[in-house]
Parts: sequence; C-alpha cells; structure tokens
Amino acid sequence: MAGSYVLKKSVDGQFYFLLYSSNGEVVLNSEMYVAKASAENGIASVQSNSTQDDRYSRNQASNGKFYFNLKAANHQVIGSSQMYSTTSARDAGIDAVKKNGPSTDVKDEA
Repeated sequence: MAGSYVLKKSVDGQFYFLLYSSNGEVVLNSEMYVAKASAENGIASVQSNSTQDDRYSRNQASNGKFYFNLKAANHQVIGSSQMYSTTSARDAGIDAVKKNGPSTDVKDEA
C-alpha cells in the first residue's frame, strides 16, 4: 500500500495537506494556503520534488530536536516534518517522504 495525501480545511478557513506513509503515520505537513487550489498545487509540488534529495534541508531546532523541510525548485518550503530525537530518525522520515511523496492518492476532506 502506498502513501496518501489528505487535503483539509483549518478552523480559520485556510487549507493544508498532510502526507501519510503506507503505515498511516503523518510524514509531512504543508504550509497554510488561503485558496484550495494553492494547496492542490502544493500537493503536486511535493509529488514532483519529493524524490530529489537536494530538495531537503536537514535542520536542528533550538531545543535540540531534528527536522527537515522539503523545498520546491524555487527554494520555497512546501512541507515540513515532525520533530525527531535523532538524525537517523529524521533521515528515516526523509526516506518515507521520498517513498510516499509520488503517490497520486489524494483524499479531499476540505
């Protein structure tokens, strides 16, 4: 079973999406978008950029936790990970996005 995207609408009316891995865990969170079409474009951007290693920035937060951002060709962040306690866990998260990002399974819950 491949991963999937879920498109959602926040309480303030903005749109966002989550990328789930095949085991049902969230592996990527999007930014907030004013328009639903922009969120859909964000999904398309993750689908096309997620397999390219140079699109990931590997970061450490001020609290010592590790995370990553997925960026589009224009260097705009299109998705962010959760916080991880180790770099190896963060790198496994990147691998999960690389594997599940190309999925065309999109559930519209917006």
